Order: sequence, then C-alpha cells, then structure tokens
Amino acid sequence: MSQQNNKLLIDVGSTYFKVSTNDNIEQHFRDFNKDILDDLIHRCGDTIKRFDKDDVYICSSANGGLNTLIIGITKTYSLKYATNIAFNSGINIIDTILYQNIAEYSVPSDLVDVVIIVGGIDSCAGLFSDSLYSYLAKLSYSNIVFVGSEQDAPALKEQISNLVVLPNVIDNKLHIVEDYLKEYLTNLYQQDIEGKEDIKSLYDITANQIYPTPYIVNKALPEIDTRYSVVNPFILLDIGGATTDIHYSKDLVDENIVTKNEFDRLVFKKLGVFKSKQSLIFTAKNNEFVYELLMHLKVTENIFNEQSQKATKILMQLAIFLVLCKISHYRKAYINLKFLTINSFVLTGGITKVLTKEEIENIVAFFYKKILTSEHRPVVVLDSNYDIWTLGVKGD
Repeated sequence: MSQQNNKLLIDVGSTYFKVSTNDNIEQHFRDFNKDILDDLIHRCGDTIKRFDKDDVYICSSANGGLNTLIIGITKTYSLKYATNIAFNSGINIIDTILYQNIAEYSVPSDLVDVVIIVGGIDSCAGLFSDSLYSYLAKLSYSNIVFVGSEQDAPALKEQISNLVVLPNVIDNKLHIVEDYLKEYLTNLYQQDIEGKEDIKSLYDITANQIYPTPYIVNKALPEIDTRYSVVNPFILLDIGGATTDIHYSKDLVDENIVTKNEFDRLVFKKLGVFKSKQSLIFTAKNNEFVYELLMHLKVTENIFNEQSQKATKILMQLAIFLVLCKISHYRKAYINLKFLTINSFVLTGGITKVLTKEEIENIVAFFYKKILTSEHRPVVVLDSNYDIWTLGVKGD
C-alpha cells in the first residue's frame, strides 16, 4: 500500500477493528468487555508503538454515527440536496419531513442528534411559519442547523435557540453547495466521538481527526480500480453488524444534483446482522419474495430462530436481497438505481468474512431474475481483505 507512506491506518467498527500498515492488514473481532483502546493495545500494541501520533489515522463507526432529521420545502431540491450531503458525510438519517405536511408527521421519541432545516434559494423569503416552531417544540434534539434561504435566516434564528446558520445548500442556479454543511456535520461527528469515552481515548495514539468510516469509504471509491478489477458503473455494499451502507456510481441515477462527488451513499440502519438482527428478520418476514428465496436456499423460516453459522450466512444473504429490493423499482425509495446498467457489485464489511463469492452470486442472480425478470449478471467482487477503506485515508 505505497500510498500510505509509512502511516498506520485504523478502522474501528461496531464488531471488528482493522489495523493497516505498508506491510499488512490485521483484523480482530472486538472484545466488548474491554475499552476499545485497551483492546487495540492488547492486540496490536507492538505495531502501534512503531508510529508517531502524527502518522496514525483513524476512522470509526463504533459510536453509531449521528441520527439526523431533515425538514425541507421540496423533495426535488431541498430535501434531496440535504439528504445527499448528510449521507455522504457519514450521517444516519432517521426521517425526512416535507414542510408543507409537517403537521401529519409523528415526532420521533428518541433524541435526535441534529436537525437540518433547508429550503428556498436566497431570493425567497417567508417560507417557514408557526407550524415549524410548534413541531420543533415537541422534538428532542441536540443540534439544529439552517441551510436554506439567507432571507429566512434572521426570523428562524429569533425563534429557535441555539440555531446554527450556514450558507444555503442551494445556489441561485439550483446547484448544490455542499462544503459548508459537510464540514459542519463531520465536525459534529467529531464532537460526538469526544463525548464517548472509549472512542475519545483513541486520541492517546493519534494527533489527527477521527472521521466517520462511511465518509472515508466514499473518498476511497474513485481509487478502487487501482486495487480491484471493478468496471464502472458499480455499487459497493458494506454489510456489517449494525447497518448496511450502499455506495453507488452517480451515473446509476437520473437526478438534478450537480456535485463534486462521483459516488453517493445510502445507509439502512436496521439491516445489520448482529446489533439489528431482529429488525432484519422483521423486514424479511414482510417481504413477499423472502419465503420463495428461503426455499431457493433450501431452508425454512425456522432458520430465524437458530443460532448457528448457517443461520448467520442466511441472514447475510437476506440482507443483500432486502437492500437490493429497497433501491430498485420494487420499492419507491430515496433512489432507484439503474440495475440493468450495473457492471460490478463490490462487497466489503463483515459479510466478506461469512459468505463466499458463489453464495453472493446466488442471491444477485435470484434478485435479477425474480425482481427484474432479467438475465443480467454484474460481476461480484469481494473485498475479502477488507481494505478498500485504506484508499480513502490520504492523510495529506
């Protein structure tokens, strides 16, 4: 990995951590009875000692990320733009609210880490009224930011305490302006880490900012063909213990977003195989094709009650299928990908430790035949060394 220039790269996940040097990459299943730093030092202390703090770069998803609620004026621009920036900053979105229907939305019972309010170009004014303020009064949140029309900012700032106002994410030509909100969100992630003792302790071994792993992975994707035989356009599925992330080539969607990113990201918080296992099973039971898929895999729904390596494999395969359903025309979601033009499926994350390439290809083939009635078969590429993320850690 010559691009590292003798750096130590560490990724701390919800179930594994990975340590990468120029020479090799180590992976360890976390000991949840230990502090993260203690666990790291116990397993890799000799390696860590060889590096100065300035040469140690860490990304992490172990703090679960930031839960975000977005309130926007339009689905086509404000909600889509803010959602795009949040996902690509490594943020988890719990809901998006179309402002004109705000009275119809339920209020999340859990604490929201950050609320994003967006809408209107800077020549617009008076887009928000009391319905916004009454909704926010019922909501429990830690941070709130406004990235809409500059003319509306003073009125919102007067009504909402602790409101952070940033430049509009929509310019007057309806193009996306992402840098300000992206920087704000990655800094919030940093503050969240600093509030979690076991992750904060990682600053004992690094002098650099700790970034969200999904943000780092998204940065890695333009370099992916330097290490793997991947043909554009492609999607990358990162299926781990708590969430499933999808990173996809921009040319797989028709959209109005003009952005510097070549790749976008989606996250499904409830489709992990360990921490969110029950919600994965619930989603599976509510998918009309799953029982046919179980028959195809020669198992019954009793597999959901088993604790075995075979059961874990089946859950991993179901996670792949359910995610593909969510981003196809079968379900109307935030995006629908052009599946018939995808040339490569890249898989990373904990799934690469459980499933073989053939077991993944089996699911991809079933999805294309059953959902898309197509014989198209993208090439499946496994990041079995689990090191794609190292391409995104430049450390410049």
